[in-house]
Amino acid sequence: MHILNNFLFGVYPYIALTVFLVGSLIRFERDQYTWKSDSSQILKMGQLRWGSNLFHVGVLFLFFGHTVGMLTPHFVYEHFISAGNKQLMAMVSGGLAGLAGFVGVTLLLHRRLTEPRIRINSKTSDIVLLVLLWLQLALGLATVPLSGQHLDGSMMLKLAGWAQAIVTFQPGAVELLAEAGFIFKAHMFLGMTIFFIFPFTRLVHVWSGFGSVAYLMRPYQVVRARRLNVPAGQTLPPRADARV
Repeated sequence: MHILNNFLFGVYPYIALTVFLVGSLIRFERDQYTWKSDSSQILKMGQLRWGSNLFHVGVLFLFFGHTVGMLTPHFVYEHFISAGNKQLMAMVSGGLAGLAGFVGVTLLLHRRLTEPRIRINSKTSDIVLLVLLWLQLALGLATVPLSGQHLDGSMMLKLAGWAQAIVTFQPGAVELLAEAGFIFKAHMFLGMTIFFIFPFTRLVHVWSGFGSVAYLMRPYQVVRARRLNVPAGQTLPPRADARV
């Protein structure tokens, strides 16, 4: 168990992140025609609107919340909010976002499995991905009452310490999880597994969503006249009353 624990939470995170980054780059370079969300909206709208909106809003909130919450060192915010209050805030906001995402992915999974036209046009990876996301959100919701047993924020600090040690290549990351329960570890392992399979699924379209933010910072488009070196105003078409 000690060896397995060291592999799952000391080695596997680096394997998952490497496959996530390198695999995404290779797929973008070699299979750009598969770089899409494969929307099934054209087949049947049905539950798609509610399911997709609830899922995306919930998951995006959870993604950024986990990223900021787990990777921000305690000394950065300890003067503004205590670890206990931060955990309580995370439990409430994360619980609501997780519930929204869970309802959304349940609708999407039900739609994909019960609508004949959508089911027959679904890849195995589409269904497996939705099942994994459903399980991950269910595990995340299950951690909320467990977190209520550590309202001093001690467990949250250990989990955040593990994440920060992993991304900064610091030793001793696995030891921080010694007191973490099975639900926490299962949630973390499944989260890393989703990163691992990311490049092989439709999830790659997430990169395009983040990349679109670059449009907000792009320079203004420069429009040049086809006729150069002429006085200002002469590039305009002649007026109708000036034609002979």
